[in-house]
Amino acid sequence: MAHEPTLRKLHEMRLAAMADSYQNQLLDPNFQALSFEERFGLLVDMEWSRRKNNRLSSLIRKADFQQRKTYKKIPLLILDEWLLVSLKESEARDLLEIVEARHQKGSTIFCSQFAPAGWHGKIGESTLADAILDRIVHSSYTITIEGMDSMRKRKGLIN
Repeated sequence: MAHEPTLRKLHEMRLAAMADSYQNQLLDPNFQALSFEERFGLLVDMEWSRRKNNRLSSLIRKADFQQRKTYKKIPLLILDEWLLVSLKESEARDLLEIVEARHQKGSTIFCSQFAPAGWHGKIGESTLADAILDRIVHSSYTITIEGMDSMRKRKGLIN
């Protein structure tokens, strides 16, 4: 195929994300409608994003944060008042590391006043939010508790 030398060269130059994106563009006829600049921009964006994510992962691994190690090891982590306030980017990065380490290895319960559909906007930076929610939402069970009054009010703990 005429595209094989290009793909090989991209891999030799260590542009694997760009090569993967290029291959996807070749297979998807919808990309044919885009201009060269648009398609090239998408290729560069994909490579840039993957490099940023890899750099972040490397820095987190090298940082060796003791507290985050603790969260990774416990069998059940319960996060109450999940996303009551929006996360800063540094908090989202920390959360991604914890969620990544626990994904498919430990159970995590997220207790929130917000539906999962609204979590993306509360996490902040979209790439981090996508990564975090991919690991949480797609392998989870959702239990919705409806009610007009809070549990504290129903139990008579507050007026």
